[in-house]
Amino acid sequence: MAAESTPLALPVLPLDDEVVLPGMVVPLDLSDSEVRAAVEAAQAAAGSEPGKPRVLLVPRVDGTYAGTGVLGTIEQVGRLADGDPGALIRGRSRVRIGAGTTGPGAALWVEGTRIDESVPEPLPGQVTELVKEYKALATAWLRKRGAWQVVDRVQAIDDVSALADNSGYSPFLTTDQKVRLLETADPVARLKLATQQLRDHLAEQDVAETIAKDVQEGVDKQQREFLLRRQLEAVRKELRELNGEQEGEESDDYRARVEAAGLPEKVREAALKEVDKLERSSDQSPEGSWIRTWLDTVLEMPWNERTEDAYDIQGAQSVLDAEHAGLDDVKERITEYLAVRKRRSDRGLGVVGGRRGGAVLALVGPPGVGKTSLGESVAHAMGRKFVRVALGGVRDEAEIRGHRRTYVGALPGRIVRAIKEAGSMNPVVLLDEIDKVGSDFRGDPAAALLEVLDPAQNHTFRDHYLEVELDLSDVVFLATANVLEAIPEALLDRMELVRLDGYTEDEKVVIARDHLLPRQLERAGLDQDEVTIDEGALRKLAGEYTREAGVRTLERSLARLLRKIAAQHELGERKLPFTVTDGDLRDLIGRPHHVPESAQDPAERRTAVPGVATGLAVTGAGGDVLYVEASLADPETGAAGLTLTGQLGDVMKESAQIALSFLRSHGAELELPVGDLKDRGAHIHFPAGAVPKDGPSAGVTMTTALASLLSGRLVRTDVAMTGEVSLTGRVLPIGGVKQKLLAAHRAGITTVIIPKRNEPDLDDVPAEVLDKLDVHAVTDVRQVLELALSPATNGATPEVPVAA
Repeated sequence: MAAESTPLALPVLPLDDEVVLPGMVVPLDLSDSEVRAAVEAAQAAAGSEPGKPRVLLVPRVDGTYAGTGVLGTIEQVGRLADGDPGALIRGRSRVRIGAGTTGPGAALWVEGTRIDESVPEPLPGQVTELVKEYKALATAWLRKRGAWQVVDRVQAIDDVSALADNSGYSPFLTTDQKVRLLETADPVARLKLATQQLRDHLAEQDVAETIAKDVQEGVDKQQREFLLRRQLEAVRKELRELNGEQEGEESDDYRARVEAAGLPEKVREAALKEVDKLERSSDQSPEGSWIRTWLDTVLEMPWNERTEDAYDIQGAQSVLDAEHAGLDDVKERITEYLAVRKRRSDRGLGVVGGRRGGAVLALVGPPGVGKTSLGESVAHAMGRKFVRVALGGVRDEAEIRGHRRTYVGALPGRIVRAIKEAGSMNPVVLLDEIDKVGSDFRGDPAAALLEVLDPAQNHTFRDHYLEVELDLSDVVFLATANVLEAIPEALLDRMELVRLDGYTEDEKVVIARDHLLPRQLERAGLDQDEVTIDEGALRKLAGEYTREAGVRTLERSLARLLRKIAAQHELGERKLPFTVTDGDLRDLIGRPHHVPESAQDPAERRTAVPGVATGLAVTGAGGDVLYVEASLADPETGAAGLTLTGQLGDVMKESAQIALSFLRSHGAELELPVGDLKDRGAHIHFPAGAVPKDGPSAGVTMTTALASLLSGRLVRTDVAMTGEVSLTGRVLPIGGVKQKLLAAHRAGITTVIIPKRNEPDLDDVPAEVLDKLDVHAVTDVRQVLELALSPATNGATPEVPVAA
């Protein structure tokens, strides 16, 4: 323990914000009045006493004196290095300050008691370890500062008190920390305090050095990168000059273009990464050209370009009506879409959950009804850009999603190319012939279209080439197809189905007069006042020269007609202007190709013999009339059973077996000679044998043909029928009623028999077609036979009551 000795009377030398510990030697400036007064007082007092003058060095912090001071001896008085007068003072020991006293000079004198700081010998083991730790820490700190000459002096100090006070030289200690060291009288406790302060400082210094090192490395990297880029630019400049190239022929500054393009944040980050790769690659590297192509594609995409929708609903409807006749379902759907968009826009609901209000429509119908041209009219009505994507024959999935950039000649998919071609993020995209998409070892393009056509997913569509998200939620997709069954079920589920079942004869006449004829007059080099075609000629062209659901063949017939007139005029055989009537058609373009069955000579009609019935079918080209022929084999041949020809599918073959089984089991009830069916083989044939046929809707037709054959009664020429038949004779519902009735109307049929459960489908049939057809909805095949078969007496068409 430290002990106190006899009192001392000493002049006070105050130290502002500075602390001197025992063992330290410090120079003090005598120009300070208080320092000079204390030194002069000490010198005056030392004149009568042996030894060096003594002062009491007391720290003064914020005007407050510490309770402990240091006895210091004035070693030398002279000039400091800057020429000012100064004194060199050495700290000797700690002194506890007491009361004030008197003394010579103007200095403040106090009484003090010297504190005994001796440590008993030998040192305890803990103290020895503490001494070693302090010396190790002090040596590490001094070596970092390069003070090698001080290391030996610190290592030579063995006294615990002197070793602790040696930390007073540390510049990192604050005044408060030094005052704590001064006021700690116990040498061991003071050494512990000094060790802890030195340890904390070394830890802080390590952290600071680590941060400084990281900062310096970052700065060095930036400086190095800046220098290398400047060198690279200089080298490229020299190469351009060496090759005689102009400054502008080098690739553009892609970094500046990316920064100025206003790309979405994620796209911008991806583009800048590619720019970094491009700047690091050499001009000869093939990777550089791939990156440039990718960057050009990204920069050409209209990321921020959108067209404002035309929310004039009545104007849009007028545009659709002016450009297309009929097709009311599609026009209503587009008008509904625009109306909803307008209301959402008025209420600030343009974007919900990152998705906008796009639309996905599937236009399914036979060729030539205007599906493809309708897409352009929709874009025109909405005020949007239009782009067409042909999918017919596409078999590679990469055509939709794009190729990976690792492949040579990689390109983005057709969807991305369509957006780029449109120059807008919300165009009308027509996916033409989506039912003609195939699949092979290169993948299934229809499966790749699942994400494109899903309104819940396509706002984050990712093309394999771009590898950045593309928002397709505001795109209006129109998909066209001829055959509904050829579209995968999962893909069809993502689209809203709109059927285009074909045109009536009246609609064809309007289309030919208002759309087809003006276009073909222009192509033939004729003015509208030079050639006119009256409505009778147009109706005959639509009804007898062409028999189709659409109007393509009608337009070709018009083109042929006008070419004939133009050629005759140039040869001097015909004068213009000229009006074409229905009587002129045979001389100009030949005889009609499709004469209605009812208009033919009764002896030449297909149904002029028993065993022939008229059915209705649906093909990829729309509805059509289908004839069924039945015959019985000679009993002497022994060929029993049923023979089917005409390239029939399994379902149609089963329908024939059902029809035969029904007549065998109910022949007696129908007064038919069913015994012939047991002894003689039945043969059912569907003409146009090169065309594959399938489906259950010919069941009632085959039953009627067999019943006509057995009974000898003719089938009425003006009657056509459709429906599936069951073993009990029930007539079951079928599909495609509208298309079948349009085909019956085109073929000159006046009476049509359909299943009773298909009666609601008549709402979709145009009113002008229903007015010209006598439609009977039946539930049993017996009703069909009553309506379709003529009386067996004279073959005249009987008065048949209308079935309920």
